[in-house]
Amino acid sequence: MHPSPRSEILHAAARAVAAHGFHGMSMRKLAQATGRSTASFYNYFPSKEAVLFAIQSEAFDVLLARARSLLGRFVEPEERLYAFVLNHVRYFASHDHVMRVLIQEATALAPPQRGLVRERKLAYFTLASELVSSVMPEGTPYAEVEKTTYCVFGVLNWIYGWYDPEQHGAPDGLARTIMHLVSGGLVERRTDDALLARVEAELSDHAAPALIADGEQEPIR
Repeated sequence: MHPSPRSEILHAAARAVAAHGFHGMSMRKLAQATGRSTASFYNYFPSKEAVLFAIQSEAFDVLLARARSLLGRFVEPEERLYAFVLNHVRYFASHDHVMRVLIQEATALAPPQRGLVRERKLAYFTLASELVSSVMPEGTPYAEVEKTTYCVFGVLNWIYGWYDPEQHGAPDGLARTIMHLVSGGLVERRTDDALLARVEAELSDHAAPALIADGEQEPIR
């Protein structure tokens, strides 16, 4: 399915904001970056703040919905954790500009919109913490689970700053490296490659998701 105009605009706008910073972009510059006239751009977004909110909120919506859908395929805790890691790595390996926006412009929104994005972040973090807890020793205090989950995200979220497919290999290989690092600390052994291969094979028919669903959406009138 061909991406909708709105989806294409968001991707192009995310690249522009990642490159030049949110405060360095005007609506005119954003429109130019997306190959549209300013008037056409306003048909989809009333302000550059609305663009930033859409990038941030819809990225988390896609990540969370995708993760929940994929986790239903697996039963074993390590498989489920790896499916989460693999989904995250595949998404941001192909959308590193979105990760830059999520991290570098996290405080650029007004408090109400920032709060709505924070709710999505919390839902995503809560899901991850449940997966982390499932592979930790039974009875591990939540404070330790929470701390460990933050450490996992510290690894996952920084790949945008250094990952180069030509130098470091395909995203699935990177996901395996991260899983070995994580599982080595959580379960005191490396997760078996055969298990990771089963997850990769099960998810092989799923390409990295778009920033938002590709269904056409009506512009703002």
